[in-house]
Amino acid sequence: MIPAAFEYFRPQTIEAALELLEQHGTDAKLLAGGHSLLPAMKLRLAQPAKLIDLARIPELDGIRLEQDRIAIGAMTTHQAIASSALLAGKCPLLPEVARQVGDVQVRNRGTLGGSLAHADPAGDWPAAMLALEAEIVVGGRGGNRAIAAGDFFVDLYETALRPAELIREIRVPVTAATVAYVKSSQRASGFAVAGAAVVVDGHRKWVGVAISGVAAKPYRATKVEKKLTGKSLTAEAIAAAAACAAAGIEPLSDMHGSAEFRAHLARVNTARALASAAGRG
Repeated sequence: MIPAAFEYFRPQTIEAALELLEQHGTDAKLLAGGHSLLPAMKLRLAQPAKLIDLARIPELDGIRLEQDRIAIGAMTTHQAIASSALLAGKCPLLPEVARQVGDVQVRNRGTLGGSLAHADPAGDWPAAMLALEAEIVVGGRGGNRAIAAGDFFVDLYETALRPAELIREIRVPVTAATVAYVKSSQRASGFAVAGAAVVVDGHRKWVGVAISGVAAKPYRATKVEKKLTGKSLTAEAIAAAAACAAAGIEPLSDMHGSAEFRAHLARVNTARALASAAGRG
C-alpha cells in the first residue's frame, strides 16, 4: 500500500502548473483533493512519475457571482459549496448535492474540479452539472475554452479534457428554480448506485433531469424532461415521466447492482426528486 516513487511539484500559479504539465506530459498527474488519485497510487493502479499539486494556486479556489451566473474555482471543496450562502440563495442544487458527497473527510478535502476530471460514473457532481446546463472552463498553454457539461463527459472515466489542460472553473446559471437531488448509494463509499438531479423553473417552462451511477457516463433524461415541460407536476405526471428515466440507456451491472436494479432505481429516484422539487415550488 505504498505508492511508487514520484517527483512532487507545488506550483503557485496556473501558468506554472500548465508549464509543468506540458513539460512532463503523460508522466505527470494533477493532484486536487487526492481522494481518488492517492488510493489508486497506493494500490499502484496509478504510477505517475511526476505529481503536480494544485492546492497552493489561489486562482483555482473560490465562489463568485458574475451577473447571471456563478463561477466556482476547480479547487473549491465540497464543504465550501455545501456551506456557501451565495449558492444557497442563487443555485441551491449545488449545496444540496455537496452535502451528500462522501463523508466529512471527503467533503473537507475533495474538490469539485477533481471530481469532474475523474469522471467516475457513480459521482454526484456530473448529474448536477448536466441538469443545470453548466459550463466547465478548461485551460492550457494555448488559452481557455468553455465546454458544455453535455459535451464534457465522454465515457467511463473519460472527459473532453485534452492533454496538458486543467479545469479552471465551473460556471452555473443563477436560478430561482426548484431543485432536488436524490440518490441510492453504496454503503461503504457513498457513491451513487443511482442518483437523480432535478431542476424545475417556476413556470414549468423548462425541466432539467440528469442521472448518475446508472450508465457508463451521466446522462440527461430527455424523455422525462419532454413529458414534464410546461405541465403541472402532479403525482400522475411524475409517475408517467419517471417511467422513462432509463429509456434507451444501457445500465451498468456490477457488485453494487444489476442493470435491471439500476434502471429501477433510476425511475424511483427520478420520481422522488421530481416530487421533492414539486413540493418546494
